[in-house]
Parts: sequence; structure tokens; C-alpha cells
Amino acid sequence: MAAQKSPRMDPLTLEVVELIGAVVARYHEEYEEAAAEHALTGAQARLLSLLSLEPLPMRRLAQKLKCEPSNVTGIVDRLEARGLVERRPDPADRRVKLAAATEEGRRLARGLRDSLNFAREPLAGLSDDERLSLRDLLNRMLEA
Repeated sequence: MAAQKSPRMDPLTLEVVELIGAVVARYHEEYEEAAAEHALTGAQARLLSLLSLEPLPMRRLAQKLKCEPSNVTGIVDRLEARGLVERRPDPADRRVKLAAATEEGRRLARGLRDSLNFAREPLAGLSDDERLSLRDLLNRMLEA
């Protein structure tokens, strides 16, 4: 069975891919800077941001962060030592431990989110219709 060749990128597709890459790089750079202002690594900030939405089992955190569960354990340990995260039994299965943001952790995660101006400021310059179109196009790309 012959391997299928991926289509060559036309100049417009290549330009769009490069622009997406530039947006992602700038977002990560600003996120790392915001995290550092709170004496957090980028990984700690991402984990705290996830936990500010809902408590999660360690294995699910590892999947979301695309890293090994042992790495998540170390990150949770450091955040727990700072009082930003706590471990608690899963009410559905007491053998499973959930990591959960504390009130202080949720407050810090909100502060991190609020300090990220890179995407918010340029998006504010777009009309509601343009932002809706952009959202819909990004969702279509992710679903493909």
C-alpha cells in the first residue's frame, strides 16, 4: 500500500500557517512572562489555569498538558506547597485523587488571565461579526 503524499502548500496556505505560528509564539511568550511575574513556570500556570475551571485527576491533567503523569505530580507538589492547589479524593471513586485549585489558586489564575493582553487587545479591534467568523474558522480547523 503506497503512502499518500500530503498536498504541497500553496503560498497562501504557507502564509496562513506562518501567521498562526507567530500568533501562538507571541501568546506563549506573553503567557510565560505573566507566569514569571507570579513566580510560576509556564507549566505551573497552565496547570493552575486548568484546575481553576474544575478539579481533575492527575492522569487527565497529564493528558491535557501532553506530558507524563510523573511530571504532573511534581508540578502539583510545587503548587500545593505554595497553597495554590490541593489534592482531594474523587467523590465518584475514592481511589482516585483529584487536584483542585484553592481559592488563592483560582484568584491567581484569574489574575494571569486578566494580564494577557496580547490576544485581547487586537481582538477588540475586530467587529463582533469578524470575531464570530474567526471563532468559527478556528473551530472548523480544530474539528478537521
